[in-house]
Amino acid sequence: MLPKAAVFAFSSCEGCSLIMLELEDRLLDILGQVEFVNFREAIDERRDDYDVAFIDGAITREHEIEELKDIRAKAKVLVAMGACAVQGGLYYLKNYHDPAETVKYVYGDKAALFDTMPVRPVSHFVKVDYNIYGCPIDKGEFVEVLRSILLGKRPNIPNYPICNECRMAENICVFDRGLTCFGPVTRAGCGAICPSHSTGCCGCRGLVDKPFIESHRHILKEHGKTLEDIMAQFREYNGYWEDTHEKP
Repeated sequence: MLPKAAVFAFSSCEGCSLIMLELEDRLLDILGQVEFVNFREAIDERRDDYDVAFIDGAITREHEIEELKDIRAKAKVLVAMGACAVQGGLYYLKNYHDPAETVKYVYGDKAALFDTMPVRPVSHFVKVDYNIYGCPIDKGEFVEVLRSILLGKRPNIPNYPICNECRMAENICVFDRGLTCFGPVTRAGCGAICPSHSTGCCGCRGLVDKPFIESHRHILKEHGKTLEDIMAQFREYNGYWEDTHEKP
């Protein structure tokens, strides 16, 4: 009997869920090893007898907390998938604004029909077994995590900075092009896709477990910037990290 998997989406664009459907030649191999029993983007029938749950999106409404806890109770393995689920992502920016005004801005005269709460990543409420990073996730990393779960081993997820991948790609440092980059503290695994296209890393994969903040501070200083100068950019994807760690 094939292991059963389910995909659930909370507050997100569901781009990470769609990445799963863009696996092309690898998709048929995956479907031969696992049965998806709940996946709004892909199937009509929905069942609750799953072994692995993939969560796409941040938690932004009160009722979603209980839904998430129910999923955790049913799943043997729970995977947070993408920047919104892993670290709050772009949705975390809502926390820097007045909640009432935010709801009114989004829903207009229907605002009273919608509740809201401070945005939180999945791990704030339940135990997460594995994370798949990025905005959106990397196809190869998704396959690595799923294959590892099926084999009963831990996935090989990088825990070193994007700068390492930039060096392997022989990129010119974007700091030397006058841009700002979070590569010195951001978790690798995307192949340094943004710096490779002459754009600074935005930090969407979150920080490595032990980021070299002082090293990043030194690089910024060399190029005429401070941490304070870039905090607005940092918060695009990593506001939760800032709020739950000692300020650098």
